[in-house]
Parts: sequence; structure tokens; C-alpha cells
Amino acid sequence: MKLKIYGSKSLNFVELNTTGSNSDYMRCNPESKYMDSIVFNIFAPCFENANKLYDYFNSTRYNSRKIIPLRNELLKNLRVFESIKSIEQFFSTVSSQFLGQDFFEELEKVDKMWRNNWEIYFEKLKIINKELIELVEQCAEQEKILWVKGY
Repeated sequence: MKLKIYGSKSLNFVELNTTGSNSDYMRCNPESKYMDSIVFNIFAPCFENANKLYDYFNSTRYNSRKIIPLRNELLKNLRVFESIKSIEQFFSTVSSQFLGQDFFEELEKVDKMWRNNWEIYFEKLKIINKELIELVEQCAEQEKILWVKGY
């Protein structure tokens, strides 16, 4: 499990593609960004709330009508994250998401002592949230389409 957004050399599950048009895009474009699905699932409600047509296994388009709602959902999520002050709040918030419990099961495999370092992992999730906001804002400013596709 990678707690970061990464390039195409580390392709794994969810593609964030900003290189396409309103009707199509080139899958796995070198400029695309990728996230492990186990991490993306924590942010998936933001994508679902911003676009009711969101479907993990199909390409979902966030055009000028959907990109600002996505930004707003990601900002709302970041505010929730920033209000978390304890491991109990962190666990409760992430576990309440669909497949959120899977995140902790995977984290346990990577670091048996994650509870002692929970703030490090939580900070990485906040960084990802901020990077997603930056990506979405870049799309809005440059009038780009964001395509999201799970693999």
C-alpha cells in the first residue's frame, strides 16, 4: 500500500487523468496520476457526492459542471480531517467510509505498530487530500477534464 499519489511507473488501480477531452481520454497516459484503491476508497465518497454517475470500474468524467462540486467535497473532507485530534477519531472517521476498515487491515500488514505512528499515516492522508484539491483546482483553472478510472 502506497500512501501517496504517484506516476505511471507505479500503476496501481485508480487513474486520475487530466489529458482527455469532454468525450474521451487516453488511458494510462504518462501524465496521469495513480493511487492504490485501498487509499482512494477513503476519498471515494467525495467523488460519488460530486458526480452521481461515479462508477469505480467505468471512466467517470468531472467536467466544468462537476469539478467545483468535487473540489467542495474534497475541501469538506479536509476540514473533517483537520478536526481529528486522536487515534480514536482517526479510526472512527476512516472506518466509517465504505471499505475504510480494509485500509486499517492493510496498514496492519505494512506496520504492526501503526497505532504508535498513526499521526504519520494520518498526515499522509491529509497530504493526499490536499494534492487532490490542487489537481482539481488545476483542472478548473485550465478548463481541463478530470477522468477517474479504477482498474
